[in-house]
Amino acid sequence: MANSAIYDIRPLGFQWETADPFLFCVHHEDYYPAGNGNMGPQGSLAGRNIGQDFTPKEGWRMYHGEKIPGFPNHPHRGFETVTVVRRGFVDHSDSMGAAGRYGAGDVQWMTAGAGVQHAEMFPLIENDKDNTLELFQIWLNLPAANKMVQPHFKMLWNKDIPRIGIKDSAGRETLVELIAGSYKGSRAVAPPPDSWAAKPDNSVAIWHITIPAKGEWILPAAAAPGLNRFLYFFSGDSIEVAGSTVAAKNGLRLDARAELTITAGDKPALLLLLQGKPIAESVAQYGPFVMNTRAEIEQAFADYQRTHFGGWPWPSSEPVHGREKGRFARHADGKEEIITG
Repeated sequence: MANSAIYDIRPLGFQWETADPFLFCVHHEDYYPAGNGNMGPQGSLAGRNIGQDFTPKEGWRMYHGEKIPGFPNHPHRGFETVTVVRRGFVDHSDSMGAAGRYGAGDVQWMTAGAGVQHAEMFPLIENDKDNTLELFQIWLNLPAANKMVQPHFKMLWNKDIPRIGIKDSAGRETLVELIAGSYKGSRAVAPPPDSWAAKPDNSVAIWHITIPAKGEWILPAAAAPGLNRFLYFFSGDSIEVAGSTVAAKNGLRLDARAELTITAGDKPALLLLLQGKPIAESVAQYGPFVMNTRAEIEQAFADYQRTHFGGWPWPSSEPVHGREKGRFARHADGKEEIITG
């Protein structure tokens, strides 16, 4: 490695490796065709392993959906999901009776806590054109003290996400979008109250960064010691960083103490930064549950079998909202958010 500020570089696949306090990050990129009027894909589903379709045939996947792509109702306990939707839409429904549709730059931050069921469906709203979907789902661990908190979700709507433009010496502007953390005096919308990210001392950062072609941007050194920092270069052609030329579709594990200058190649460089203070507790993970011990995982399964985490109040396992419905959120306490435009 040309510079000790980069610990290593590794290729990116569908699921990206992370470090404590994160569990992993998945990059969904599906080029769905036009919808069929019922928010499923036009055309035949023949040749797909319906219910377990993770093969990007024709550029898209049904995942666990049978008629509509996505993830029908399933349980979680002990961690958080941060879902960042760059293109397309997600329909949310959960066992608390909450629901929503979000996309086009929106973020949903859900604390599973003691246990929740939810569905994440990808409605193909447009019937006369393609329905491209691109999103990141980031799993952020909870410390033992918060693993059994009340489930909760919060919407970070596109319009509320801070975006900071920084120009280089040639006037080329890099855009930094703050999903979590702070940068240049701006701070992201507060995460859910029981999140590891809710305490500033944990220095959790989730940034989406766009460096223009040939642009130069400085990634500042972290103010706190002992942080894990990953930078994922998911779109572009190349970047120059710390004396290394890095091709797109690679992740960099960085020394968070180092300030680094990043220069984009001939195409704009799109990057995702994940950073945070480690929780530094044992992790026991099995499927949808993340706890500290194997016994706690077994208890999670037993609790789910007994209570179904409040049951499933929806008539379908893969519920979607009306095709004409806009972006909205209806929370378990009855509070509604309606997004126009």
